[in-house]
Amino acid sequence: MVQEYKFERLEVWQLAIELFDLAYELDHQLPKSEQFNLSSQLRRSATSISLNIAEGSTTASNAEFRRYLKIALHSYIETHACYLLIVRRSYVDRNNPKCVKFEEIGAKLFTKLQAFIRSLER
Repeated sequence: MVQEYKFERLEVWQLAIELFDLAYELDHQLPKSEQFNLSSQLRRSATSISLNIAEGSTTASNAEFRRYLKIALHSYIETHACYLLIVRRSYVDRNNPKCVKFEEIGAKLFTKLQAFIRSLER
């Protein structure tokens, strides 16, 4: 039997890995000239969201978990900023279904992370 960890049941983690998958799909559309710039940054920031949620879920206090969730939120903003730069350079079409999905999942993740952080402040 495979061990399931607390973070795997969290909706914010599930959204984060969905966004991670979409970020990698968008990354495949970038030119080779962006391999060490936008491509790398997009992958690292998208990865950081889910990793911080997972790591924070193992902490002993709400305050510490909240700190990790805030880092995940910052990583989401960085991921979204990379996405906007990618769109600005016309590497992808914002009307592309993958882009629409990326924006939808991102907006939902952003809202849910903020709500989760607020719930841990009480």
